[in-house]
Amino acid sequence: MPALCSLDPNGHVAFSNFRVFPFIAFPLPVAHNQNWIPGRPPDHPSPVNLPNSITLIRIFSIPLLMWILSSGRFSSVNGEKELLASAIFIAASMTDGIDGYLARKRGQITTMGILLDPLADKLLIAAAFITLVQLSPSLVPAWIAVIVIGREFLVTGLRSIAASEGFTVEASELGKFKMVVQIVSVVAVILDHRWKEWPIYGHYFFPVHWIAYLAIWFMVCVSLVSAIDYFVAFWSKIDQRGVKRRRRAFILSRRRKPVPPPADRDVAAST
Repeated sequence: MPALCSLDPNGHVAFSNFRVFPFIAFPLPVAHNQNWIPGRPPDHPSPVNLPNSITLIRIFSIPLLMWILSSGRFSSVNGEKELLASAIFIAASMTDGIDGYLARKRGQITTMGILLDPLADKLLIAAAFITLVQLSPSLVPAWIAVIVIGREFLVTGLRSIAASEGFTVEASELGKFKMVVQIVSVVAVILDHRWKEWPIYGHYFFPVHWIAYLAIWFMVCVSLVSAIDYFVAFWSKIDQRGVKRRRRAFILSRRRKPVPPPADRDVAAST
């Protein structure tokens, strides 16, 4: 094989007969790879992308919401506390759909996002109802918060079991409707802390208290129904997998070949 380099008459190194091997590839960062970070291969995206950043903002807004509702720094005379808390809760709830949409559109679905997104939703709802028990115990007694938070823990546990069994139970339209009802009920209870009714025009008014009262009870009913619906869907999947496993075990047992007799018995019989 000829030498790849040699010395020219001036004493400099000269490369000759240099061949490029096609099976050697050097990864270089490209302009369209938005996830590339210097010092990291370009095919490994950053775990903290735009959708995950929005999810983290939703998580960080939870202590801010609780501080505004529990602290006496903000006054309720003109409703500054209630309006600010309602705006933060609505904005945090809207990010639930925004981060998922951006993750699917930009192709940035990561393990971190799959873990944090449902966790952020459950933390937001749990923190809101725990705070409402202290803020307005007449509308949100402790047992309602226990039902709402217990439902979230139940769904989380069923999803963990489903993932361990190798299948997923998709979120139903009833579960999405439950989330909307929870947002309306939380905002209505927060506003009810300052205004029982809003004057609209003349003798007409907006019944904030009755809307909050009906929304809370309707939310409890929808939460229970959605939990039962999710459990039925989960149980049907588990039951189908159990039937398939028992059927496969039965087929394998029927197809099992008989055990041949020992060799010493054959020898004894032939003699």
